[in-house]
Amino acid sequence: QVQLVESGGGLVQPGDSLTLSCAVSGVTLDDYAIGWFRQAPGKEREEVSCLSHSDKSTHYANSVKGRFTITRDNAKNTVYLQMNNLQPEDAALCCGAAEQWYCWPTGNVRGQGTQVTVSS
Repeated sequence: QVQLVESGGGLVQPGDSLTLSCAVSGVTLDDYAIGWFRQAPGKEREEVSCLSHSDKSTHYANSVKGRFTITRDNAKNTVYLQMNNLQPEDAALCCGAAEQWYCWPTGNVRGQGTQVTVSS
């Protein structure tokens, strides 16, 4: 059974950086696409970034291209989302989701999320 646990969120100021982690257990991580989603109050869920199995491809929302980077460490069973130059509109609950092989995960298998708050 796939389990995901996110961490790394927090309160930062505009322009700061954060690195989110998604620890994955129960499966061979390299066989899975891992995506990051976010949802802010009153807004629809947004697909932020996704890394397909074996790092075959990466995907980013236009709103985060050039600022966010998704990476995988199979030895640690963890996927990271490096977020730079954070802005108030990036504030949201950020969740990892898993799907075998290809992006984008449906979200049926996901973690509880980690909160990102951006405020001056």
